[in-house]
Order: sequence, then C-alpha cells, then structure tokens
Amino acid sequence: MNAAQIVKALTEKFGPAITGTTEFRGEHNVSVTLESLKPLLRYCRDELGFDYLVDISSVDHYETEPRFEMVYELYGMTHYAHLRVKAMLPEDQNVPTVTDIWATANWHEREVYDMMGIKFDGHPDLRRILMWEGYPFFPLRKEFPLAGKPSEMPEIAFTGIAPLEGGPFVTSPMDADTIDREPRAKSFDS
Repeated sequence: MNAAQIVKALTEKFGPAITGTTEFRGEHNVSVTLESLKPLLRYCRDELGFDYLVDISSVDHYETEPRFEMVYELYGMTHYAHLRVKAMLPEDQNVPTVTDIWATANWHEREVYDMMGIKFDGHPDLRRILMWEGYPFFPLRKEFPLAGKPSEMPEIAFTGIAPLEGGPFVTSPMDADTIDREPRAKSFDS
C-alpha cells in the first residue's frame, strides 16, 4: 500500500473528519479535526502499519484563529510510506496525548509543551524538557522576541575566563592567518 492509497483509505474511513489532503513532491498530508486526531492516529498505527512516530511538532499561526497547528510525522517500516497528519487547535484548547499509541510521543509532546505552551491531556509526565521549571515564556511562539526576554536566572555561563583560553585547542581570532588561527595546522616543530 503506497501513501496515496493510504490517504484514500483514511478519507473513506473518516469521511468529514478529514478537512483536507495535499500531495507535493510525493509527500502526503492529511488534515483532520482535533476531535478525530487520536482515533485517526490509532487507526494509522493499528490498521495501516504506521509503526514509527518520527516527530511531533507545532506551528504558530499568530494572529489567526485557530492559532496552532499540530503536525505528526508517521512512517511505516513494512510499507516504507511516510504520512503527515495535521490538526488545527485554538490557543486555549488541549490536545489528547498519543503516548499510549507510541511511547516516543512522551518526549515529543514535552518539547511542544515547553516551546509552544500546548498542553496534552493524559500525558504521563508533562513538564518542561528544555527550559527550566518556572520559566514563564514559550520561546517558539511568534510573539517571543528573537533576542529573548530577561529572566531571573543567574549569569552562570561565561562569567569568568574560559578554562582552555589560550590552550592548544582554542582557535585564534579571524584576523590571524590560517596557521595561527587553526590549531591543527600548527607544526609541532615550532
């Protein structure tokens, strides 16, 4: 079964829950309502052989409603087909967890929560994975400034001289010639 046949099977099975399908350069996308997202993903695993959850990500469509889009990248190890499943959700709505379908969703969902603030109902351990607990912002949201925001974290990194400064594995400034700048190019004779 190839990806086009899989999309057709999903459209027949889930009918009006499928809000759109696209194909571009061999990549197949299925958009689905949020209410049908988890049943569709379970069907993909159990009936269509998508045994590998490659990734879960999200998109921030800032200043439009619904604001967020969840994106699930699936792959079938037996039929070598790739499928992208998408679902839109408003800012104040949670997404059902798929950790009971694919165990690897645990870390993917935690990353989406940490970076975008999207919560997953039923997640066994929904806490930050990249930012520290108590950090009040979500860095991948579009309103988050590129330069970051001030925080109350102490300046721990780069407060003193780097331990290897001037050592054999530290390069020289760009205005130096290549031999001075690149430690591997230095001769042991000199």
